[in-house]
Parts: sequence; structure tokens; C-alpha cells
Amino acid sequence: MKSDAHTLPPLQSTRLLDQVRERIRYLHYSIRTEEAYVHWIRAFVRFHGLRHPIEMGAPEVEAYLSWLASERKVAVATHKQALAAILFLYLRVLGLDMPWLGEIGRPKSRERLPVVLTHDEVGRVLMALDAPHRLLAQLLYGTGMRIMEGVRLRVKDVDFERQALVVREGKGFKDRVVMLPASLAPALREQMMRARSVWAGDRDAGHGGVHMPDALDRKYPRAGSSWSWFWMFPHAQIAADPRSGVLRRHHAIEGTFQRHFKRAVERTGIVKPATPHTLRHSFATHLLQSGYDIRTVQELLGHSNVSTTMIYTHVLKLGGGAVRSPLDALRAALPDAQRWHLDGSVGGMAPEPVPAALAWAP
Repeated sequence: MKSDAHTLPPLQSTRLLDQVRERIRYLHYSIRTEEAYVHWIRAFVRFHGLRHPIEMGAPEVEAYLSWLASERKVAVATHKQALAAILFLYLRVLGLDMPWLGEIGRPKSRERLPVVLTHDEVGRVLMALDAPHRLLAQLLYGTGMRIMEGVRLRVKDVDFERQALVVREGKGFKDRVVMLPASLAPALREQMMRARSVWAGDRDAGHGGVHMPDALDRKYPRAGSSWSWFWMFPHAQIAADPRSGVLRRHHAIEGTFQRHFKRAVERTGIVKPATPHTLRHSFATHLLQSGYDIRTVQELLGHSNVSTTMIYTHVLKLGGGAVRSPLDALRAALPDAQRWHLDGSVGGMAPEPVPAALAWAP
């Protein structure tokens, strides 16, 4: 695999992890990617006794990845993320052409059906959430946004007149437009007023505004302090920016919402392993059940390939009686007397006791 580091500017940092951070920031990767890559590269170096990566090669990379899979038993997605971090290190930080990198084994992802809630289950979860978190949950279910897209929503991207929301820099750094649920407009207007009160307090206190994407902070120095760029769901506390150290207002933390959502699911008694992302799955499935075409759902979800969206058609085929079980067909074909012996449900009569000799024995 050929390095493309020769097309990038020389690194100014001297320490390895600082070089990783410098390169990531130059390429405008997200803070989440930076944190993940630094974590995996640090773990890789420590696994091999603090040897510098430039002294290591394919055997060491394979040994580390094998340990993650066999000893740590990490998920496929986690394994791929660790590999991506190491590839980034060698190709874009160290600038080494490593033919063996292309031969490193990639784990195969397992195709899993998404967890989907019924309309009734969604309603029960929403009612179990308290007011601030309920609005965000309604927004995720009503638009199909990911949780990070929801908490990062800015005032300027809410268009009440067109009943639309603009999702900025979604997965893959892509923008898209989703519907603004008409029933949610009054609550969003109220939330906007609460956010404006927070914004005004920060302005009066002289805080550093909000984070701006890419180089916009340098190009438009005052934009970060303007109302239009403020968060729809601001965090309750001022905090230091993890990169610049500037005290500013961040958006709501997704981890807080995830904990409230988990407790709400537990209170409803729903046994499905539902998470906030389940609301996105439910949004897509319910749209398809309502007759919307797959391409429309693909665009609303922001999927690059329609094959990603097709997973929801598998859910439809299995649920809602789309395929009739042969057992149901057999029961319908039986005379009433035989059907009664089959399930004891005819005429409200109780089934006969099962003889001891025929009782189920473990």
C-alpha cells in the first residue's frame, strides 16, 4: 500500500502521538476520530513494549490485531477501527510505503438485522422520558437523524417556514435535508427560546461562543458568537474546548441522553435491546411500512448506497404477517374439534389435562 504523506506538509511536532494529532487536525478529521486513533496507536505501541512503530512491521501489526480478536474478543467494528488507526499511522504520519499493509487481514462484518420498535413501543418510550430528553427523542424518531446529528443541530439549520432541518456534516461529512415534523414545531420553538436565553447569558459573560467547523472560526471570527450558529440543545455547563482550551458552550452530551433513554426503556418493560439509534431504525422501517419508496428513505437517512437501506426491507419481510407461517395455515384448515385439541382455544373451553405419560420431560 502506497503512502500519500509526500503530498502533505512536513510535521512540526516531535512526539509520535502529537504528530498523529497534528496530521488528523490538518485533514479535518473529527475530534472523535482523533481520540479513537490516538487510543489505538498508543495501545499498539504499549503492546510491543514501547517500541517505535518505525521499527516494526507486518508481524507486529498482525500479532496485535490477533490479540485483539482472540484475547480481547473485540467486535468486528472495533477491530476495523484499530486497523484503520494503524494504517493511518504508517501511511499518513510516518509516510512509509508498506507493501505488506495491503495484505493485512480484514475481519468480515456480520449482517445483523436492526432492532426496531413498534409504533406503540416508541410511544411508550417517549412518554417514559422527561421533557428535555423527550424532545430530542421525538426529533430522532421524527427525522431519522443519528444522535450526534441531533445534539449538534444549530439554530440556523431549523427552517420552520419550509418545515425542514438541514443536517450538517453527517456521517461521511455529507449534508442533507430532512423533514421537520409539523407536530414538533411548537416544542422546537420553545426549545429555541430556551437556547436563546442561554446564548444571551454567554454573550453577556463574554464566553467564547461555540465551536465552528473547519477554518470558519478564522475566516469569520465573530460567527461563533452569533445567535444563528448557536446549538439548539446547548450543554448546561461551560467547558474547555478539547483542542484549543477556550472556554465555550458545547452541545448536549450524547452520553447523558443515552443513559436517560436506557432507563426509559427499562421502565416500559420492553425487552428489546433498544438504544437511541433504534429510533432511527424505527423511523426507516415505519416509513417503508407506510408505502414510501426505498430511494426516498435512503436520501432521508443519508446512505451513500441503497444496499445499506435495503436491510430494512428484510425487517418488513419478517414482520407484520408479510409471510404466513405454515402452522397458522394448518390450524385454519383443521376441523374445530382437532383445532381445539391443538391449542384449546375453541369456544372459550379449557383444554383437557395432559396425561402424565405425555407431559414434557426435560
